[in-house]
Amino acid sequence: MIVQKELSVIIPCYNEEEVIAECHSRLTAVLQGMDIAYECIYVDDGSRDRTWLALAALQQQNPRDTVVAALSRNFGHQPAVSAGLTLARGKAIVIIDADLQDPPELIPEMVRLWREGSQVVYGVRDSRDGESHFKLMTAKLFYRIINRLSDIEIPADTGDFRLIDRRVVDVMLSMPERHRLLRGISSWVGFSQKPVHYSRAARFAGQTKYPLRKMLALALDGIISFSIVPLRLMSIMGGITALLSIIGIVWALLVRTLTHHWVAGWATLFVAMLFLSGMQMLCVGVMGEYVGRIYTEVKQRPLFVIRDVLRRD
Repeated sequence: MIVQKELSVIIPCYNEEEVIAECHSRLTAVLQGMDIAYECIYVDDGSRDRTWLALAALQQQNPRDTVVAALSRNFGHQPAVSAGLTLARGKAIVIIDADLQDPPELIPEMVRLWREGSQVVYGVRDSRDGESHFKLMTAKLFYRIINRLSDIEIPADTGDFRLIDRRVVDVMLSMPERHRLLRGISSWVGFSQKPVHYSRAARFAGQTKYPLRKMLALALDGIISFSIVPLRLMSIMGGITALLSIIGIVWALLVRTLTHHWVAGWATLFVAMLFLSGMQMLCVGVMGEYVGRIYTEVKQRPLFVIRDVLRRD
């Protein structure tokens, strides 16, 4: 028999064996104090350490309110959260990382706002301890750029830490796209949304799972998934380049026909050729990113593959 919960908490995990016990301890302390029917859904995203063994043991100790799932390999943070959304049975769903940078103690406030009518309650980071100036700067730059380029506005200084109403989750799950930025999708669907502010702590243990390479890939997914402005910029740059070329041709012809001088300067010609070649390669690269995503979507492969699920029923 499928039991309806009022609250589901999704915790994606990748190589988090050092924090699993503390994460569950803090989560259950908060949830048990709320007098609410809940479930904690841990999704192991193809970890290479003993995360799955720790999660399986955790489920055996707490079978009534703990669900653990293992993906067949490492699919990434966003697919892992999406897998948790498909398993959740709550009327409201909270997404929180296992590293305890986002405080579980904020969940009661999120639930209160949800009960008052907010269908999405998202966390806004007022400060971020334990992170380098470079990461803070690039995070701020990411939100400024994506909000300038995209057709929607993603609230600045947010992550995936949020509460989402079941109706909103059903809409999000109906969207089949493979390159997912859940905070962007959450903003795109609309509904009543409200922020809660907090100070983000340093990781409880372990290392960040979002190095610069993954951050750049996530930013690229966000820009291309929610904007065609890069394609429009290509058209604008092409028009400007064509206009400059026409001006140059007219000038060269006038100099040749009205004076006794050739247009001199092989260096100018060389620089112009390099500039045009660079512009062409840039335009081809931008188009390639969009075409690559079309190719991925057309194949219609699953966003993730679940290997095992342990739950009471």
